[in-house]
Amino acid sequence: MPVLSFNGLLVIALVAVAVPVLLALVPRLPVPGAVLEVVAGILVGPSVLGWVHLDAPVRVVSDLGLGMLLFLAGLEIDVGGLRGPLGRLAGWAFGVSVLLGLACGYAFSLAGVGGKPVFLAVVLTSTSAGLLLPLLKDAGLHRAPFGQLVMAGAALAEVVPVMMLSLLFSATSSTSAGRLSSLVALLAVLAAIGLALGRVRNLAALDRLLDRLEDHSAQLRLRAALTLTLAFAVLAERFGFASILGAFAAGLLVRTIDLTGRTPHPQFQVKLEGIGFGFLIPVFFIATGVQFDVRALVSNPAALAEVPLFLLALLVVRAVPALAYARLIGKRRASSAGLMQAATLTFVIVASQIGTASGQISRTTGAALLAAGLLSAALFPALAVKLLPAEPAEPAQGADESAARVPAVLAGEPESFSSDRLAGPTGCGNGSPRRAGEAGRFSAPRRSLTCSRRRRARG
Repeated sequence: MPVLSFNGLLVIALVAVAVPVLLALVPRLPVPGAVLEVVAGILVGPSVLGWVHLDAPVRVVSDLGLGMLLFLAGLEIDVGGLRGPLGRLAGWAFGVSVLLGLACGYAFSLAGVGGKPVFLAVVLTSTSAGLLLPLLKDAGLHRAPFGQLVMAGAALAEVVPVMMLSLLFSATSSTSAGRLSSLVALLAVLAAIGLALGRVRNLAALDRLLDRLEDHSAQLRLRAALTLTLAFAVLAERFGFASILGAFAAGLLVRTIDLTGRTPHPQFQVKLEGIGFGFLIPVFFIATGVQFDVRALVSNPAALAEVPLFLLALLVVRAVPALAYARLIGKRRASSAGLMQAATLTFVIVASQIGTASGQISRTTGAALLAAGLLSAALFPALAVKLLPAEPAEPAQGADESAARVPAVLAGEPESFSSDRLAGPTGCGNGSPRRAGEAGRFSAPRRSLTCSRRRRARG
């Protein structure tokens, strides 16, 4: 039996501790922790210091971290938020992104970039929703319509590329019909499991059992969610797809059927994020930096020149379509939304690994894509925050009355009252409470706008 060494994993764990400490000591450093973790992985990896290599313990924990990251990404996506006017607007913008991505992919192919055009198009249409959510939360915009619009666009740009990557490039079947039939069969199995779990969740006895075991060593909710993630990942591999598709689907399913119960346990997601972001996910990001081939990128001037081209392509593909939001939220907020949606990292990391292994891109092009993803995650969100106006955006000039009422809501006002506010005949009280949980839906009554305007006028 070979002797396993955990020295490399220990170094990675120490780096994972040092990165948040650095961010806490330098709070104005406008770089996400994930970017610093990848950069730190490059420093301790074979390309620079050579302290860590991708041995078996690091690889196993890194794979677990990737699955946890995709599960939490699926858990953050509000499928219901993709319905209605906001979802349709984000859908139209994403459709334009797909067309621009294909155009950029074929342009890169004609220019001699070492990658297949369709694969490059899929990568360029991606957005890391997991990077944007903390940013919007820190700015207090994740519940506001501006944040909901950004997250709807980011959700589409995460769900669709994962599906396309699995269908077109990670499936083991050699024919398109075989890949499509395998995907349909997998989705049917996952849907059947989801329906069965949804029915089980309606049992009151299960609620009582979960509540009784939640705060004990059993941690049943947590075990059930993580077991479901592992089961879906194994199922995806059995059907010939990458395990990330199963992990992502598990997160979507947990969000949809609400495994946390009719009254969600407040600590459920906190515990999940503690396991993921506390250890597993940082190991994945640092291990990604360990694998990053800096020498192949630096020694090849053509590959080095691809980095700014890919960065520009991300802006064109993801930021330009967001200008369609300008009529509703104003030009500055639309530009900010575009920069946020152009930030990608997680999907680029996964796609680069799959693309290199399947021959869709060369190793140097994969390194250039990853470098562009790192720069986009480091630069674009910081620029987006600076573009956010201090005051809500005004309605667009020349818009009709119905369109002019919408921007006042989307500029940052909550789109509906929560259950602790009352909406009466005048919109300012003495009425019946709205249902809790409706905040975040695009259903603001006209009287709520009138009330907020009166308050501002009195102030």
